[in-house]
Order: sequence, then C-alpha cells, then structure tokens
Amino acid sequence: MLHSKPREDNYLQKGLRKQLVQSLREKGIKDERVLAAMEAIPRHFFLDPAFERQAYEDRAFPITAKQTISMPYTVASQTHLLALKKYDKVLEIGTGSGYQACVIAEMGVSLFTIERQKELYDYVEKFFFLKKYANIRRFFGDGFEGLPSFAPFDKILITCGAPFIPPKLLAQLKPGGIMVIPVGEDEKQKMLRITKDMEGNITEEEMGDFSFVPMLQGKNNKNSGPL
Repeated sequence: MLHSKPREDNYLQKGLRKQLVQSLREKGIKDERVLAAMEAIPRHFFLDPAFERQAYEDRAFPITAKQTISMPYTVASQTHLLALKKYDKVLEIGTGSGYQACVIAEMGVSLFTIERQKELYDYVEKFFFLKKYANIRRFFGDGFEGLPSFAPFDKILITCGAPFIPPKLLAQLKPGGIMVIPVGEDEKQKMLRITKDMEGNITEEEMGDFSFVPMLQGKNNKNSGPL
C-alpha cells in the first residue's frame, strides 16, 4: 500500500535503480532525461512493502482497486514517445499509483492527471511522495472526457488500454502535439503515437505491442475491497 509517511530510500535501493535504468538503456530507451527521471523516483515507495525487494525488477505489480503499476520498460517507452519538453502542458489519463505521473513531473512539465477509480484517487491523496511535485494536478473523472476546461494540451498520455482513440481527447490535443495511447480490446494493445500537425492533420505510428488494464468509461465510486 502507499504510505502517508516517508519510507527509507537506502543505498541498496538506489543501486538497484541504477541497475534498472541500465537495463532499460540496453533495451533501447535512449532518452537520458527519461532515464534520469526514473533513476530519481523510488519505485518501491509506490508498492506494498511486501513487494519492496522486487520493486526494481522490470515487471508490473498489483495496486489497490484491482489496478496495476506498469512495468518500468512500459513507463519508459511511453514517456520516451511523448518527446517531452520542459514546461509542456501534459494530460495523463489513468493516474494509478502516481508513479508515471511523478516520472513525467520530474521532467519539468505541467501535468494534469485523471483517475476514474475513486478508491484509488482517494488512496493516492494520502501518499506523501506526490506532495513533492507542485506541478501535478489531480482530478477524479472520466478519462474519455479529458479536461476540456484546461485544454489544449501539448502532450496526452493514456496509461490504460483504450478500445478506440477517444475523439474528445484528440480534440484537446494542441496542433503540433503528440498523443501516446495503447489501443485494442484484447489482452495486448498496439501502442500508437499520434501526431497532430499545425493544420490539424493526424498521423498514426504503431510502436509495438503492450499490455494494459482496460480503459473504461464513466467514474467508479465503488470500493473494490482489499487486494
């Protein structure tokens, strides 16, 4: 579980992060700003202490509300595909544990992030580590709707498997902007990088197969109970 009080980040964990980052580099992640952000974020803070020894393995883990924290390679890949610039205005769909949000915020952007699971939204509210980032604004809402009152966005990231490209999100993408979204209704999705040019024309690129929990419409106010 996420903790309201600080946890230890010792030399062992920092060393394991360095090893993880090197493994990501060897797997093809070349953006050193992304790798530096991931080395700065203590991933074990975002996991139940039962998983602390495995926190720097390249694997996903369960979190509350029957959701998951993505494997580090997935986080690095999506962040790399966004081609973030300092001060970019970014919309994230699917806050989850907040790990991806912190990686992005560490890169100096202005981040708006939406979570549809009220249980998870409230859970993350108590998490001490997010308070480090004044550039993260959290919202409880329907990711398919986006945040029209704050649009347009330079970059949009979807961290769950969408059945289709939500038109309202595409409309909230600034000309010249990039959206990264996994699309597909099966267990695996195609990662798409969508670019909108200055005239509003859309280009789609397939960037490989990934696996995410499904992106669902509406808001969920229910408590799913313990893991």
